[in-house]
Amino acid sequence: MICQKFCVALLHWEFIYVISAFNLAYPITPWRFKLSCMPPNTTFDFLLPAGISKNTSDLNGHYEAVEAKFNSSGTYFANLSSKTTFHCCFWSEEDKNCSVPADNTEGKAFVSTGNSLVFQQIGANWNIQCWMKEDLKLFICYMESLFKNPFKNFDLKVHLLYVLPEVWEESPLVPQEGGFQIAQCNCSVGGCCECHVPVPAAKLNHTLLVYLKITSGGVIFQSPLMSVQPINVVKPDPPLGLHMEITDSGNLKISWSSPTFLPFQLQYQVKYSENSTTKMREADEIVSATSLLVDGVLPGSSYEVQVRGRRLDGPGIWSDWSTPLVFTTQDVIYFPPKILTSVGSNASFHCIYKNENKIVSSKKIVWWMNLAEKIPQSQYNVVGDRVSKVTLPSLNATKPRGKFTYDAVYCCNEHECHHRYAELYVIDVNINISCETDGYLTKMTCRWSANAIQSLVGSTLQLRYHRSSLYCSDVPSVHPISEPKDCRLQREGFRECVFQPIFLLSGYTMWIRINHSLGSLDSPPACVVPDSVVKPLPPSSVKAEITVKIGLLKVSWEKPVFPENNLQFQIRYGLNGKEVQWKMYEVHDARSKSTSFPVPDLCAVYVVQVRCRRQDGLGYWSNWSTPAYTVVTDVRVPIRGPEFWRIINEDTTKKEKNVTLLWKPLMKNDSLCSVRRYVVKHHTSRSGTWSEDVGNHTQFTFLWTEQAHSVTVLAVNSIGASFANFNLTFSWPMSKVNTVQSLRAYPLNSSCVILSWTLAASDYNLVSFIIEWKILNEDSDIKWLRVPSSVKKYYIHDHFIPIEKYQFSVYPIFMEGVGKPKIINGFTQDDIEKHQNDAGLYVIVPIIISSSILLLGTLLISHQRMKKLFWEDVPNPKNCSWAQGLNFQKRTDIL
Repeated sequence: MICQKFCVALLHWEFIYVISAFNLAYPITPWRFKLSCMPPNTTFDFLLPAGISKNTSDLNGHYEAVEAKFNSSGTYFANLSSKTTFHCCFWSEEDKNCSVPADNTEGKAFVSTGNSLVFQQIGANWNIQCWMKEDLKLFICYMESLFKNPFKNFDLKVHLLYVLPEVWEESPLVPQEGGFQIAQCNCSVGGCCECHVPVPAAKLNHTLLVYLKITSGGVIFQSPLMSVQPINVVKPDPPLGLHMEITDSGNLKISWSSPTFLPFQLQYQVKYSENSTTKMREADEIVSATSLLVDGVLPGSSYEVQVRGRRLDGPGIWSDWSTPLVFTTQDVIYFPPKILTSVGSNASFHCIYKNENKIVSSKKIVWWMNLAEKIPQSQYNVVGDRVSKVTLPSLNATKPRGKFTYDAVYCCNEHECHHRYAELYVIDVNINISCETDGYLTKMTCRWSANAIQSLVGSTLQLRYHRSSLYCSDVPSVHPISEPKDCRLQREGFRECVFQPIFLLSGYTMWIRINHSLGSLDSPPACVVPDSVVKPLPPSSVKAEITVKIGLLKVSWEKPVFPENNLQFQIRYGLNGKEVQWKMYEVHDARSKSTSFPVPDLCAVYVVQVRCRRQDGLGYWSNWSTPAYTVVTDVRVPIRGPEFWRIINEDTTKKEKNVTLLWKPLMKNDSLCSVRRYVVKHHTSRSGTWSEDVGNHTQFTFLWTEQAHSVTVLAVNSIGASFANFNLTFSWPMSKVNTVQSLRAYPLNSSCVILSWTLAASDYNLVSFIIEWKILNEDSDIKWLRVPSSVKKYYIHDHFIPIEKYQFSVYPIFMEGVGKPKIINGFTQDDIEKHQNDAGLYVIVPIIISSSILLLGTLLISHQRMKKLFWEDVPNPKNCSWAQGLNFQKRTDIL
């Protein structure tokens, strides 16, 4: 084992057996000490350290007389008698006096030697040091001999015998020899030994008694008794994490980390050296903090630093020196080299510029932003002859440029810039925090997005909050005492954190702290009272129906139990389908549990949902309730009966007419909301009035036998029969009344035909017209429709086949009966010719326009080719003398 600089117990012995007994033990000091033992009639002169008197009388009363005894077993043992007295002494660099136990009368020593001549000449002299490791678990003693061992052929064995009392005593009694425990020691060839003693944490303040027992070649040496309190000789580990940087104020900051296991504070010794082109210096300082500031830092300087530590408020041992750390400043020093700040704030940089081993005057320094924008000189400040300062006011957020997420600020020597720059990070910290309290009033969930600061690599975000006892202050501020809150990242990119339990009336002031190696930023604080951000539970037991006879959409619900505040309600409704087109309805009466309002379609299925919110506007709307659906039922009797027409089949032989009534099924909006059956009501002068139920059929045939026969078709649902109905009277006399004088049919296209007609004067009450059309020469169905009596022209929309021939009829409908129709077969001829002519124009005009364009293009191309051919035959004026001077380009416009 290599002998170390700080030795714990260093021992050299000359194979002498010594037994020493002291009632008082030597106290082990926090520094290394010497143990020296000499044979009789020998002085300590050559063993004394520098500064100690060589007069042996100075040692009177400070050393112990040791009685020596020799047991001869060889020729080398004849020089000494069987017992001889030896003297032993302790001293150290801090204590120049020799120290021995005060009670000499009780002390005795016995020595046996294997080579008395050597021992008589040189005696025994050792360096010893003991300490407690930083982990406070192991006590170590280290020893080193100050003389070369003359007995190299013997095996060396060293043991440390110790005892640690169970109970703390200021002066414990020395136990019997059997009460000591043995700790094995490891020794090297060079005579250095290290012994380890485990110490429980509860006994760090107890007195540890130890002595050394050394054996080699059959010779045993036992040292005097020594004592120590382990807590007083703690030796920390060398400081770790040694770091140097230029501070924002331009100083060199030396920092390191403190140990975490020690129960007391440390002091530190810092030694450093500075080497620059202008000066060299060395310094050594003692500090209690874990950092040291060195001022006067210059560009292009080199610093080497080491640190060690020791207990501050009590005895202890200096640690070893840390590994040297070298730090070299650049030719351009920015302080601070990097700034992290928020939008709208100001930032300042300082700079010292060195050019060709000379410091540039601060008055000659100019500043640039990203080497693209020169910063105005009005923002410069001169701080001494060497330091220039620039201030950037009202900063905007940094826009990332590729992989660069900062703005580069350059300090330049007039028109020359060094490649080094300072980094400016400007972050928009306006982060919106939104919170809502659940409907059970048991927890508050807060959400916020961090998308605005994702470009700041290496940053961490943390929500911090402070809870006041009651409500919020008028102006929220970042409180010095705050707590962090864990917020989890959600799929939508938001972070979410939950406060549970909550105090409903307390004010929670929150802000987002952005932590970065360059510092930390806080977003503007927001204060939230949980009672003011409640999101109620949605209303329950929602029902929806169309009221019978009234015909309104009625919605009912049950309000949630919490909160107890007055609530307003909002209803959304729409026709049920894949994509509901929602309409809104507001209910502001807090006591309401139902409401009714009109809807356009009483016979449709409506989907309805309800939500609520505090009536004072605080908090949030609840989620929409579970949807409720209306059921289609009859709400009223049908609005009207169906429109109908007839087909008359006349039997000339029997002089009878069969009338078949035709009608279209009644729509829901007219039937409100269904038709169970249709009823045909008859009236004649002979038979009176009677009704026939035709079920759900849409046609009915009856025999027309009297001169006038009136019929009405009624629609019947679960509530009753329709009130407003259409009537037709079939009258023999009225069928001869000729009111429609003329009828024309004009085809617009294959889907639309215009009918127009003229009327003659009549004394009858005209009610409406029935327009009827069908394809001639085919047994096709008749199509018909009713139009008002005021209409004289009507657009029929249908699918018309151009090659087919159609029959169009117009029937006047009087209150007295159906009049004589006006019938035409086919379209009006002049209109057809006109349309054919128009069609010809549509074909001819585009052909004419296309031909004109083609002809014009041909003329232009021919013109250019003729010019080219003509000028190719004209001589070149430069080659023909007779043509020189003539301008051949002058009359090119004649071609």
